[in-house]
Amino acid sequence: MINTMSDSEYVASLMERARKAQKIAEGFTQEQVLELSQAIGWTTVLNAEAWAKLNYEETGLGNWESKYGTLLNRVKGVLRDHVTAKSVGICERDDAHGLIKIAKPVGVVGAICPLTGAAVTPILKAMNGIMGRNAVVFSAHPHGYKTTSTVVEAMREVLKKYDVPEDLLICSERPTHSASAEIMKQCDLIVATGSSSLVKAAYSSGTPAYGVGTGNVVGVIDETVDILDSAAKIVSSKTNDYAIGCSTENSIVVQTSIYDELMKALIDQKSHLCTPEEKAKIQSILWIPGTTTLNNNVICRSAYEIAQAAGIDLPEDTTVLLVEETGYGPEYPFSGDKLSPVLTVYRYEEFEDAIQLTLHIQEYKGAGHSVYIYSKNEDRIMEFAHRTHTSRVQVNQCQSRSNAGAWNNGIPFSTSMSCGTWGGNITTEPVNWKHYINITWVHRAVDTLKEPTDEYCFGSAMTDPRLNG
Repeated sequence: MINTMSDSEYVASLMERARKAQKIAEGFTQEQVLELSQAIGWTTVLNAEAWAKLNYEETGLGNWESKYGTLLNRVKGVLRDHVTAKSVGICERDDAHGLIKIAKPVGVVGAICPLTGAAVTPILKAMNGIMGRNAVVFSAHPHGYKTTSTVVEAMREVLKKYDVPEDLLICSERPTHSASAEIMKQCDLIVATGSSSLVKAAYSSGTPAYGVGTGNVVGVIDETVDILDSAAKIVSSKTNDYAIGCSTENSIVVQTSIYDELMKALIDQKSHLCTPEEKAKIQSILWIPGTTTLNNNVICRSAYEIAQAAGIDLPEDTTVLLVEETGYGPEYPFSGDKLSPVLTVYRYEEFEDAIQLTLHIQEYKGAGHSVYIYSKNEDRIMEFAHRTHTSRVQVNQCQSRSNAGAWNNGIPFSTSMSCGTWGGNITTEPVNWKHYINITWVHRAVDTLKEPTDEYCFGSAMTDPRLNG
C-alpha cells in the first residue's frame, strides 16, 4: 500500500502518526522531556562507535574516529544545555514588567539531515525536538539513509522503553527530494541542515524554517600569537574528520612578519606547502572542471589521498595541504569552501587589510557564518568582531572543535549554524532547543510602570532648530 502512495499521501500518513503522538507529548512535564533527552543521549554513547563506523562505511567521508568523538561530545554538550532548559510551561517571569512567558510545542518538526552529519544531526534534532514536546519527522540524505534510519530506529526503541509514543520520531523511508519537499510543506517547522539549495527550498516551502548558511571560515593570525600553539590548533582543526564540518577554516590570513615562521611551524606539524604546479593539480581534481562545484569523489579525504588523486607524491602522514593565494572570488576557487584538509594561505601587512580580505572572501562564499582570530590584542579582537559580517567570532580556539560548542566556551552545542541575514537565515544563533518551542507572552498592567516624559523619549529632537523651524 505504501509503495503505491504518492509522496504527498505517504508524507501525510507520517504526519498523521506524528501528530497523534505529539498530542500525547503535550502533557509531558519538564522532568519527563529531560529524562527522554538524557536517555537518547546515553543510548548514543552506548552505540557511538558502531554508528560512527556505519556512517563512515556508508558515506566514505571523513573518518570514523572523528565522528565517534563528535557523537560523544555533541550529545553530552546538548545535555549540558538541556539540564537547565525551561522548555515546558512557565519559562520566564518578570514581575517588574508584569510579564510571564510560557513555552509551548511547535507541533511536528521536519528535520532535514545532511550527508555530512548523517548520524549526529538527527540525534541532536531529536533531543531538541523532544525537549519542546514535539514530534520530529526526519528526511535523510539519500547517501546517508542507512545511517540516519538506523539511528532514528534506535531512538524509537528508547521511547518504547519509556512507554511514550515511538512515533514522536519517524524517519521517512523515501530519501528523495520530492518526499523531502512534502515533509517541508506538511510539517509545522523546518530545521534544515544541508546545502544552500536545500535551505532555499525550505524557505520557499511556505512553512516556517530555520536554516544554515554556507561555511567558508576565515581566520586571521596576527604577530602577537604563540606561533607553535596556533599552528597546532590549525592542524588539529583541519584534520578533524578531514574538514567535513562547516565550521572548519578554509583560509588563514597571516601577518607578514610571522608568515614564514608560521609556515615552518605548520610544516613541522606535517603540513605540505604546495608549489604553484601542485596547486594547479589540486585545483584540477578538487572542483569539477569549469565550475565552482566541489568534486564529491575527492572532498573529506585525507591530505595524502587528495595528493595521490592529484598525482602528487607525499608521505602518508601528511596532515594539511597549504595553498598560497592572493585573490578572491570565482576566478580564485581556493578562496571558497573546500570541505577538505586543503588550507588557503594569505598574507597581510596592516590589520585593516586583514579585515577587508576577510570581508571579501566571505562575500564570495560563507557570508555570515563564522570567522576566527588568533591574537593577544584585545582592541584588534573587538575591532574584528565589530566590523566583520559574521554570526560568530572565535578567539584563540581550535576552530572546528570549538565553534559548535565546547566545554570551555558558552556557545550552545549544535550541528546547525545559522548565518543571519548575511547568509540568508533568520537568526545568527546556533540552532538549539530554544528554536523548537513557541512562547506565549502573558502581560499585566503594573502600577509602578508610568508613561515616560516627552524629554525622556524625544531627547534633544524637541529643541533641535533643524526640526522646529
